[in-house]
Amino acid sequence: MASGSKLVIIAALIGNSLISVTKFIAAYITGSSAMLSEGIHSLVDSGNQVLLLYGMKRAAKPPDEDFPFGHGKEIYFWSFIVAILIFALGGGISIYEGIRHIQHPEPISNAMINYIVLGLA
Repeated sequence: MASGSKLVIIAALIGNSLISVTKFIAAYITGSSAMLSEGIHSLVDSGNQVLLLYGMKRAAKPPDEDFPFGHGKEIYFWSFIVAILIFALGGGISIYEGIRHIQHPEPISNAMINYIVLGLA
């Protein structure tokens, strides 16, 4: 992959990390489970970018005795792992938080903070 792709992934990683921190802070202040879910979503996106960078690094390895055509296809494996993790973590956390908030509902305070954070994200 081109270095431009790597730069875009790094920029997305930095952006998603900052957005994730902001959403977690807003979730802490407001007690909003929706904002917590948004923070987790952004954190998982950051993990996605880390795995894609790792896959790009592995795919750039030159051909060797075991892989005479190179390692270029390895990026697809890591993309698949990213998809599985996003689905599994997102689904698992959503189910857990949904059940927890049905059993123990909490009022939201400072809802305007949520709207501001989502608007800026």
